[in-house]
Amino acid sequence: MRKLKKLIKVIIPEPLLRRLLSFYHLSLAYMGAVLYRHPARKLLVIGITGTKGKSSTAEMLNAIFEEAGRLQANQQTSWLGLPPQPAGHTTAVLNSIRIKTGAKSEPNLMRMTMPGRFFIQKFLSDAVNAQCTVAILEMTSQGAAQHRHRFIDMDALIFTNLAPEHIESHGSYEAYADAKFEIGREFVRSRKRPRVMVANADDKEGARYLALAVESALPISLSACKPWSADEHGGHFNFDGLDISINLPGEFSLKNALAAATTAQALGIQSTVIMRALGKIRTIPGRAETIEAGQNFTVVVDYAHTPDSLEALYRAYGKRRKICVLGATGGGRDRWKRKVMGGIADASCDEIILTNEDPYDENPRAIVDEVASGMSSGGGSASGGEHAKLQIIMGRREAIRRALSLAREGDAVLITGKGTDPSICSANGEQTPWSDAGVAREELEILLKAKDV
Repeated sequence: MRKLKKLIKVIIPEPLLRRLLSFYHLSLAYMGAVLYRHPARKLLVIGITGTKGKSSTAEMLNAIFEEAGRLQANQQTSWLGLPPQPAGHTTAVLNSIRIKTGAKSEPNLMRMTMPGRFFIQKFLSDAVNAQCTVAILEMTSQGAAQHRHRFIDMDALIFTNLAPEHIESHGSYEAYADAKFEIGREFVRSRKRPRVMVANADDKEGARYLALAVESALPISLSACKPWSADEHGGHFNFDGLDISINLPGEFSLKNALAAATTAQALGIQSTVIMRALGKIRTIPGRAETIEAGQNFTVVVDYAHTPDSLEALYRAYGKRRKICVLGATGGGRDRWKRKVMGGIADASCDEIILTNEDPYDENPRAIVDEVASGMSSGGGSASGGEHAKLQIIMGRREAIRRALSLAREGDAVLITGKGTDPSICSANGEQTPWSDAGVAREELEILLKAKDV
């Protein structure tokens, strides 16, 4: 297959090849919508895009609509003039964590948030057949680049934020931002009325989304939700005169909750239902997920794969002694952020263990060395080398085991980069089944048993 791709690139000029591929992907998107009879038109569809927070926001929205489904329908209209939503909401969710249609939910093992080849249209069709009323879709720039967002009539779109990512695949930050914004343009094409745009007003790209020609554009900002506060245990913010508390750590969790709350309210869900639903959420898999096995220190698994998200996670755990396990979130991409993430870990962590993540066709040790070069002393060996708090342990299980063994009472062990990713991707397409949460739990139990002996 790789030889065939190289041959095609030799025969067909690059500009022409890009146009042909674009038409090919657009054709597939259209055929999928026709084949499955435009199922999005039969559902309340909410799209979520941005660099960070998409999956968490999707899970929060799902919790809100499920809570609404457990209650009697209220007879009030929403403040946008929408009719009251019926009782018995049933949800469908497609994000990087899972694929859910009604009562059926399974982990997303494809390592693709927006799968192609008719997958999304079939998912929406399955949701209709399962008598779902709401579909919540995480939407990505890479999916949009292949037109996987097309022909999906949305009722609402959420923009969370934008930070540099996928620069190699898109060519530049500007191209990445434009690919994301194609999702906004598709939203404008939606046949649904009214269309609700919810965007982070604190992000420099937020104004672009809020200017889309739709019926309602709702800017969100924590600065308008005072008093608010956040720490490692959770936080609270003012929403529609209510004090909404959540049990997920960090300011970033509040922002995700605010986006979900604003969207749900605009679509007819009462603020008291929103408050109750958000307060019930205790964990989101792979997103600042706390691993408990009876230990006297905190263990967290998080997807943080950009400098901003890594810094936000570390900041959430304040002045705690932090033991940090990280890699570089994928070979062959975004090399610029390796040194940056190494520098953030250096500034925030008391112990650092660099390890293998998803090297793909790159040399995994070379990736880790690039991350280490961003630290103040640079470099490092398996025993720490010149940098006193750095260890390089290429086996990811061994790295997690070492981090747990270093933890003392009250410490925070922060394992980042993979979240719920189900495998480690190596050269020649090799995938090794993996779970950061599962391995952390196993190693914790071994450690605690050894201490009891």
